[in-house]
Amino acid sequence: MTHNATSIRVVFLGSPAFAVPSLSALVGSPEIDVPLVVTQPDRPAGRGKTLTAPPLKVAALEHGIPILQPDTLRDPATVETIRETAPDVLIVVSYGEILRRNVLELAPNGCLNVHPSLLPRYRGSVPIQATILNGDREGGVSFIKLVKAMDAGPIVRQIPVPLSGEETSGELFDRLSEVAAEALPEVVANWVHGRIEAREQDHAVASYTRELRKADAQIDWSSSGVDIERHVRAMNPWPRAWSIIDGKRVAIDRVTLISTENVTSATGTLQTVEGWPAVGTADGVVRIEKLTPAGKKQMTGQDWLRGSQELVGEVFDSPESPAEPLIFTR
Repeated sequence: MTHNATSIRVVFLGSPAFAVPSLSALVGSPEIDVPLVVTQPDRPAGRGKTLTAPPLKVAALEHGIPILQPDTLRDPATVETIRETAPDVLIVVSYGEILRRNVLELAPNGCLNVHPSLLPRYRGSVPIQATILNGDREGGVSFIKLVKAMDAGPIVRQIPVPLSGEETSGELFDRLSEVAAEALPEVVANWVHGRIEAREQDHAVASYTRELRKADAQIDWSSSGVDIERHVRAMNPWPRAWSIIDGKRVAIDRVTLISTENVTSATGTLQTVEGWPAVGTADGVVRIEKLTPAGKKQMTGQDWLRGSQELVGEVFDSPESPAEPLIFTR
């Protein structure tokens, strides 16, 4: 893409796959020039701990854009390199480090951030999972001007996205990344040219999320069936909902609520319902549609049950103590 001398100069900061469509959209805009991408260093990944590049680095290389991979943006040399590109604005999409004032003020139009929730709802690191856990009827994307407080900057634009109630976190992640990318070039142009007036968030109704841990994904079978079904979708694809039965760990990949008429089961107890594995909850029964036993490939609940009939009547373990809430207010 050829850019003219009046192009808006954007330095792009990001790392995960969520940021890739946004970078591609900016590169494809005739109004925008991306002279530099800043992303996290390559890190070990997978069972073999192979040194792996962030998805955004791979995308930047494909577009032929120069890349910086500092250990931290506290490095004065890194800040100076960004300054030398003379950006009109910085765009931050899941970069992975809180920016200090000297970075926030590098460009005359500041820093714009893409956040996958309808702020001030779900500030913090896992807004997509929170959206599904709470059973929200809509999610969305917020474009905000970054300030020192986390996700608290004034809102430049928001795009609500209706939900079906069947999405996994992975599916909503992909959908919101595309929604953000489609709107981002226009948001950048309107912001830099003064055609948008940002509005302050209502901080009094803000909610927050904390980082997600593997332990958070353990299913609490004493919860309601609705909450368990949402939990399984929210933890897919990472860290994946799981439970333990007969001392063996099983990843639970999809469950559905089933009619409890003539079906009773103690909390966490495995039973058979019409040839499918089903588990008792606080208020009914859920059917296990897909699961992955440790060391095996994903399979249907029916296939697993054929080889696990001896477990019918056994109890899936629940967490020993209540999990720390993933969503909270201050």
